Amino acid sequence: MKNKLLYLLLLVNSLVYSQEYFPKNDGVFTTFKNPVALINATIYVSSTQKLEKATLLIYKDKIVEIGTNVTLPKGAQILDAKGKTIYPSFIDLYSEFGIQKPQANRTSGGAPQYDSAREGYYWNDHIKADYNAFDNLNYDSKTAGGLREIGFGTLLSHQNDGIVAGTGVLWTLNDTEKNSVRVLNPKISQHFTFRRSSNSRQSYPSSLMGSMALIRQVYHDAAWYSQGSSKTLDVTLEHFNQNKNLIQIFNAGDKLNILRAAKLGKEMGVNYLIKGSGNEFERIEEIKKTGATLIIPIQFPDAYDVSNPFLAYQVSVSDMKFWNQAPFNLKILAEQKIPFVITASDLKNPKDFLSNLRKAVQYGLPKETALAALTENPAKLLNQSKQLGTLQKGMLANFIVTNGDLFETKTQIQENWVQGTRYSIEKIDAPDIRGTYEVSLNNQKWELKIEGELSKLEGKTTVDSLNLDTKIQFSDPWITLLIKEKDTAKNSFSRLTGTFSGDKFSGIASFSDGKQVDWTATRTQTFTPKAANQKSSKIPDMYPLTYPNAPFGFTEKPKQETLLFKNATVWTGEKDGILKETDVLIQNGKIIQIGKNITVKEAKVIDATGKHLTAGIIDEHSHIAISSGVNEGGQNSSAEVTIEDVVNSEDINIYRNLSGGVTSANLLHGSANPIGGRAAFIKLKWGFSPDEMLVKSAPKYIKFALGENVKQSNWGDMSRNRFPQSRMGVEQVYEDYFTRALAYQQEWKEYEASKSKTKIKPRFDIEMEVLVEILNKKRFITCHSYVQSEINMLMKLADRYNFKIQTFTHILEGYKLADKMASHGVGGSTFSDWWGYKFEVKDAIPYNAALMNGEGVVVSINSDDAEMSRRLNQEAAKTVKYGGVDEETAWNFVTLHPAKLLQVDDRVGSIKIGKDADVVLWSESPLSIYSKVEKTVVDGIVFYDLEKEQTLTETIQKERMELIQLLLETKNQGMKTQTPKRKEVKHYHCDTLEEF
Repeated sequence: MKNKLLYLLLLVNSLVYSQEYFPKNDGVFTTFKNPVALINATIYVSSTQKLEKATLLIYKDKIVEIGTNVTLPKGAQILDAKGKTIYPSFIDLYSEFGIQKPQANRTSGGAPQYDSAREGYYWNDHIKADYNAFDNLNYDSKTAGGLREIGFGTLLSHQNDGIVAGTGVLWTLNDTEKNSVRVLNPKISQHFTFRRSSNSRQSYPSSLMGSMALIRQVYHDAAWYSQGSSKTLDVTLEHFNQNKNLIQIFNAGDKLNILRAAKLGKEMGVNYLIKGSGNEFERIEEIKKTGATLIIPIQFPDAYDVSNPFLAYQVSVSDMKFWNQAPFNLKILAEQKIPFVITASDLKNPKDFLSNLRKAVQYGLPKETALAALTENPAKLLNQSKQLGTLQKGMLANFIVTNGDLFETKTQIQENWVQGTRYSIEKIDAPDIRGTYEVSLNNQKWELKIEGELSKLEGKTTVDSLNLDTKIQFSDPWITLLIKEKDTAKNSFSRLTGTFSGDKFSGIASFSDGKQVDWTATRTQTFTPKAANQKSSKIPDMYPLTYPNAPFGFTEKPKQETLLFKNATVWTGEKDGILKETDVLIQNGKIIQIGKNITVKEAKVIDATGKHLTAGIIDEHSHIAISSGVNEGGQNSSAEVTIEDVVNSEDINIYRNLSGGVTSANLLHGSANPIGGRAAFIKLKWGFSPDEMLVKSAPKYIKFALGENVKQSNWGDMSRNRFPQSRMGVEQVYEDYFTRALAYQQEWKEYEASKSKTKIKPRFDIEMEVLVEILNKKRFITCHSYVQSEINMLMKLADRYNFKIQTFTHILEGYKLADKMASHGVGGSTFSDWWGYKFEVKDAIPYNAALMNGEGVVVSINSDDAEMSRRLNQEAAKTVKYGGVDEETAWNFVTLHPAKLLQVDDRVGSIKIGKDADVVLWSESPLSIYSKVEKTVVDGIVFYDLEKEQTLTETIQKERMELIQLLLETKNQGMKTQTPKRKEVKHYHCDTLEEF
């Protein structure tokens, strides 16, 4: 009794007094609002707690009681929710609702912009930490209504523009209130992407690796700025530092980008909440290891219309498989216990949200997991569990009312209550007017049948055995009937309007001749729904995942084996030369024995009689397996970027290179600037993750470049506004950067040696750190080069700064100064016979490799091309023809010599006991154009097998035919389809320029 009196007292007080401090000039402050009780409902308090025949009592914007034995206060409005189910309304952590999209600034034909357009802000305009979503809100009631219809009540809105995109705001979809009530937290999150801002023309970054490098530098600069070390104001960094304690949300997208965002977070000590794209299942093991919580869009691709067999060939097997597999993504995430929430972002049509959600449940996502991912889990991540996400006393009255199980296909969301405000999509207490009626009007008796779904009523009128077309609209209690009149020669209609009460309608009928009469209708028979068509919706089997999830992927990751090659012709690449009828034993990823008549009980024996066994080919200059840009050309130096950030493990060229005997590749930055990005040395472990492919212990390299590309000779007249524009200028870039690097190194030495308590910590500059590594001989240069004078210049410059160039790549005029190269100690990684593809290669000759080799230069043959790289054995063979190089030396040009240039010859490049088991079995001499690779082994793992390739090809064709039949069946069922479109795959070269 005391509790009841206390409740009534509080209720009265809240009616009398509310702490308003804004003046009110459009009426009076005092308002009266009765409590509302929804009774007899099934209520999901949370994803795991359900109440039957329960009551939800709300007052104003709060839940004041919930349970199965709630005492209702006097005056409460009672809504009977019998047969209804109440859930907490949904929360979307990734929305752009109410945020105006920035105007794209992409003036065509203009010169590139290299510097920031803003003063007093960060040096890069794509860093927009100063953007505040709360200051830019524009509430749109129509869009809000559409989001309420699919169950959402609360959104985290932000502007998805820029690499650091500013802050987000948490607010509700409450049309009746102002932002002062709607907004729950005006600054709740800071947002990141890998994409540039659309309203800035600043050129840097132009690649994914550039975006990653920029994010790292921002963190370093923000830490430095926070110590008061800067002499100038930086509004952007001030905001960035202020926002560091907010929720940090990273829109990564693709599965590999999730790994990249998680890597950045680990480096910077930030626990990002990462938005994916729906393909996480393809790299589920690696994503699970990150420990990241994900925001997952629930967008599934439409089936492809493959009814035209010619157009069907535009669709890859990978895309067909993804169509089949994508709806299983959330199920797999749940099974792997990877924490995630669900977002409606990325949907072209938000109305697809519920159908996609239900599809995910049909495909195995547990209902309670789905509900938690839309309610309590986002609330926890927002630190809003005390007012959002579940239905408990004292929490915001944010809930939806459905006419059944939310996850069943026919269930409808009828109401969405936001902060206690009722938004009806279809009133829960609306009368069911369906049935058969006797209509009386104008001394006539008509029959009216009202059928269909409550949300979409269907009418049929019968007059004198004649069926008349009837359209019906009902909004309790008003009804409107539009009935085609009996005269079939005229296109005329009668209009009946009226109200419903009990089992009767009454109102006014208006005929086409202007006559109006009263009409009534009395229900004579209640509506009996037709038995639901129990058409089975069979869930298709998920096509098995492969590693990678692409054609020629493995059904399971291959493992190391003990392999014994018997009776092979072994090209050792060492002093032993070529050994006939020799055995090679591989165990634990290493070459452990070379000889004759080797026997090992547990070994898998490979008969290599009449075949040739070589070390794997090493491509010293490759651009395969790189994601989203090979060049970071937005500045004249990009030493801060690294290819290691953007290794693409899914690139089919990895498999193709394996089929050509390539086992390792040095992935190089392009040649857009004098000082390019850092390289990545990888082993071609097809099916493994990018991190597993990297050889982390290998010496570190960086790409430099000379010549036409760096001085923008062929970039077009409007793109020639970046220094340098001449070969003389290129030298000055190097002089300037190495001078600055020496000064930077000295500044840090002095700081670290100083014992002063007031010493100022220098700015940590990633770019300068890399150049200092070069000066300290901890990082080595591979330089894109063509012309003799520039090659000479760079060697002299290196001598002045006391380091040496490790490799000149391309080096097509190397034959002109091979003696000087040998004296400097630099190697030459060249083409076999490329010539004439631009002006500065006009002096190239096919004898270049032989002539440099004759002067004692360590020579290798490289590809710089995804197609040539799988035929490097033939490129090596050309040096036998052009220059008379002996076959063993020619073969070393693509094996041992590139290993020496990359300083990994202690591990790879030849067949020697103790070296990595990177070997290739050829059908005949590797220098023959007729020779085929039969097996490619990397670290003792068989990654390519000619015998199995035929089976793989047949499997791919079989899958294609099966998937086409599934797609045709889907179209036949009337499901949405999309027109096939071919996806062009770009091959990178040194001069490839694009904006990411």
